[in-house]
Amino acid sequence: MQPIDVTRREKLALLIKEAGSQAALSETIGKAPAQISQWLNASVHSRTGKPRVMSNAIAREIEAKTGKPDGWMDAPAQKHELSTPGGSNVEFTLPTGVRRVPLISYVQAGLWTEIVNTFQPGDAHEWLITSDSHSSSTFVLTVRGKSMEPDFKDGDLVIIDPAVRPRPGSFVVAKNGREEATFKKYRHRSVDVLGNDVFELVPLNEDFPTMRSDEQPIEIIGTMVEHRRFYR
Repeated sequence: MQPIDVTRREKLALLIKEAGSQAALSETIGKAPAQISQWLNASVHSRTGKPRVMSNAIAREIEAKTGKPDGWMDAPAQKHELSTPGGSNVEFTLPTGVRRVPLISYVQAGLWTEIVNTFQPGDAHEWLITSDSHSSSTFVLTVRGKSMEPDFKDGDLVIIDPAVRPRPGSFVVAKNGREEATFKKYRHRSVDVLGNDVFELVPLNEDFPTMRSDEQPIEIIGTMVEHRRFYR
């Protein structure tokens, strides 16, 4: 089952569709459009560093003001909610400014350049909503293990955009010579005689080894554009 905040973002997007626009929903529920955008994008609070997650009280308030039953914001969308009055299913359209991105496995990430064009909705573990400023090939990984502690903990989500070129200090997903990905910090070192960048993939936890592109085959898959942590 997907996290409750993901379900609430999807239901919020559905309410925007029903209202006709984000501005129309804003008037209905009495919340500023900027606040709605923050819930949709799970933006991080500038002071606390925590995602702006919709509270239970706000979810119940939105349900009451939009005529939805208690708990509707917390239940995954049903087929009849995504259908026309005549009963035929239609493609669910997200509001302007956001897109859905797939949560995939490390093996899928390692094969991403080969499978991205044939990737089907059923191939993802689940989908998250993020900004449409990221490319259409953007995906999500769940951080595994302790190699990137303390900044990234096991279970954190990282949103990776293959269209973004890494810079020194970026966090990247790379293929380390096998058909599986690894998540590390990117550190540029030099340029070889052929003009190729020589770089390191550095764990934040010093107990884990650093990898160098001039010592083993490494292929950068994409650069992290968002980091999400769910606070229970």
